[in-house]
Amino acid sequence: MTRQVFLGFFLAFFFGISSAAPSATVEQNPSAFRVGIAPHTSARIILQMYQPLRAHLEKALGRPVMILTASDFSDFATRGLRQEFDLAVTTGHQARLFETDAGYMPMLTYKADFKAVILAGMTSPYREPKDLANSTVIGQSPSSLVTIWGQQWLHRNNIPNVQVRYASASDSVAQLVLNGEGSAGMMSLANYQSLKPEVRARLRILDESPRMAGRVYMLNKRNALLREKLNKALWSFAETPEALEYFSKYSLEGYRRLEPRELFEMEPYANEVRQALKKEK
Repeated sequence: MTRQVFLGFFLAFFFGISSAAPSATVEQNPSAFRVGIAPHTSARIILQMYQPLRAHLEKALGRPVMILTASDFSDFATRGLRQEFDLAVTTGHQARLFETDAGYMPMLTYKADFKAVILAGMTSPYREPKDLANSTVIGQSPSSLVTIWGQQWLHRNNIPNVQVRYASASDSVAQLVLNGEGSAGMMSLANYQSLKPEVRARLRILDESPRMAGRVYMLNKRNALLREKLNKALWSFAETPEALEYFSKYSLEGYRRLEPRELFEMEPYANEVRQALKKEK
């Protein structure tokens, strides 16, 4: 058994996290409540971020809770549409997709504004949109919200001959830009703010998006009877010291209820995911 495989089993056993689809651990524990987290950063960081919530939900629901992620946003969308998650936490465009195409129900989101940003190296020659012509720009999955918005930004600014290269996570995007493997990168403002200070200090924001629906908690329709219980569990978690530390550390500010039209306004972005998934088949 390789070290990587061993580490995967170790993390799954002790912390209830998996990035496989579906994992042997899930199959061996079918009673587990499966929380899918969109791969906005590495699996290791997702594990750290959501461990307090996992522990709280286990107590509230009285059953094992597993945190799952995926290799990229396209894989996560596919798995959500296959009903693999009991609760999915993903950006607004995929939340809309899960709502309309798979019957998931919106629960809540974060108070902090969700924005996408275009980043370049602080000392690089890329200072204006036109400077990115004939270069490589680093995004995440083709179906991630920041990448979809970023590619539309490139088009709106009439930047010619740009190749988009995809990375697995936001910290990888930052590193590729700093290594000179891309002129600029796309990530969420929250993930930019979560980078190590010494990394953030070497980057410059070229532009940012308007406010969009950020990470939304979506409950699978098969768990409709759990909706009230889960809602109470999430709001009670928000009052714990662990949650307050989590909100502060990742600049999320706390939970809030969704506004009525927030997911509806994500429909054009959700359609981009549908088209991307069709191309990958």
